[in-house]
Amino acid sequence: MNNLIILPILIPFLAAAILIFLPKKIMAQRWISALGSVATIVVALFLVQKVHTNGIQSLNISSWEAPFGITLVSDMFSALLILTTSIVSFTCLIYSFKSIGKERENHYYYPVFNFLIVGVNGAFSTGDIFNLFVFFEVMLMSSYVLLVLGGTKIQLRESIKYLLVNVISSALFVITVAYLYSIVGTLNMAHISARVSEIGQPAILSVIAVLFLIVFGLKGAIFPLYFWMPGSYNAPPIPVLALFGALLTKVGVYSITRTYTLFFYHDAGFTHVLLQVLAILTIIIGVIGAIAYWDVKKIIIYNIIVAVGVILFGISVMNIDAFTGSIYYLIHDMIIKAALFLLVGIAIAITGTSNLRNMSGLMKRYPGLGWTYFIAALALAGIPPLSGFIGKVLIVQGGFAGESYLGAAVVLISSLLVLFSVMKIFINGFWGDNQNYANEDKAPVKWLLISPVILVILSAVYGIGTEAILPYISQAAETLADPSLYIDAVLKE
Repeated sequence: MNNLIILPILIPFLAAAILIFLPKKIMAQRWISALGSVATIVVALFLVQKVHTNGIQSLNISSWEAPFGITLVSDMFSALLILTTSIVSFTCLIYSFKSIGKERENHYYYPVFNFLIVGVNGAFSTGDIFNLFVFFEVMLMSSYVLLVLGGTKIQLRESIKYLLVNVISSALFVITVAYLYSIVGTLNMAHISARVSEIGQPAILSVIAVLFLIVFGLKGAIFPLYFWMPGSYNAPPIPVLALFGALLTKVGVYSITRTYTLFFYHDAGFTHVLLQVLAILTIIIGVIGAIAYWDVKKIIIYNIIVAVGVILFGISVMNIDAFTGSIYYLIHDMIIKAALFLLVGIAIAITGTSNLRNMSGLMKRYPGLGWTYFIAALALAGIPPLSGFIGKVLIVQGGFAGESYLGAAVVLISSLLVLFSVMKIFINGFWGDNQNYANEDKAPVKWLLISPVILVILSAVYGIGTEAILPYISQAAETLADPSLYIDAVLKE
């Protein structure tokens, strides 16, 4: 049934609504959140298989047919991202049980956590550009609370910057949607694409494309709009940081990908060249930050920026190999970034510091933690046969096919520098002289290690099992490469 499309939004919403009325029953909040998260994973698995078997699914949330009513759409691209979101959020939730602290749990942490997932899954599912804005706001309002919850000095300081940037971005989003509506006369994404195809892409639509790039680029942290992210993402506790790093920027990347493949592909000589230049600069800036810092959280945060650039470079090339590589790499990055943040979080819990210069010798007492981090670091850098390898190879192959040689070379070189940045943590933090740390006995390492181990195993399976997974990724790439598949499925033409 097409009702499967709404369930990844409805389940966390109902869980959040119930949890609001149980503010002091922490165990009940944990169980309800966990059960809701598992249910969302199961539904997402069924949804992926249904889309794979029967093609793009759509659901009209009213008696009005598209393009007049509110429509939810699930193609393979959005279905895979919903499944990945559900898995990542489940692992962050399990990690939270022993790390987030009673203070935050007593102040609506779990309801807000679930509302954030509502916003993310809704953004991936909506077939309406205005409702994309609505789900963005649900996601952002939840992230404001999660960022500031706990009330530490750094959280309060960074939340002001984060709030200001996103309020400006949201205002620009509404203005841009209004401009687009004035030109095409519709808000349904499939209908927008059909109308743009009819009128071509006059100069005003190219301007609107750039405005959308600014809006989503602020949320996705592309160059030069990334300035807010290293400080803001450094502020919240580790499970929130992992959730932000794995999911929030990827919603911005998804939105750029969706609009630039569905709406604004008629003047690719301008819009996609601009996207490509910014993607390459994003990779370069991200790499510089990743190798320059000695704070373990900042190193991984700057690697988010690198990944955003790599994915968007693939999208800018606009051929099937690059699309396939970008989708493959996007899913890989969501999984492995969450794992790395959770792993460095355990190291911080043990040592009481995020300064790499004050860490060493963790491997001797925590070999499981050390080797799990080592595998995750190799996966991030794209060492075969782990999951980062296939995506980058396809992106580079697409870059060469599209004669984007400079960008392909930057992607290849960035892999070496990314490997250097994450191995710096491994060499300095896990090897060296063994030290005694004041917080060591208080850290529930065995419990905290469960979530990143699940994610690293999943990443390894994702890389080794490429042959089984690639048909799903290829189906998603075909929809991006041929917008008529999306239009026909939604408008029933």
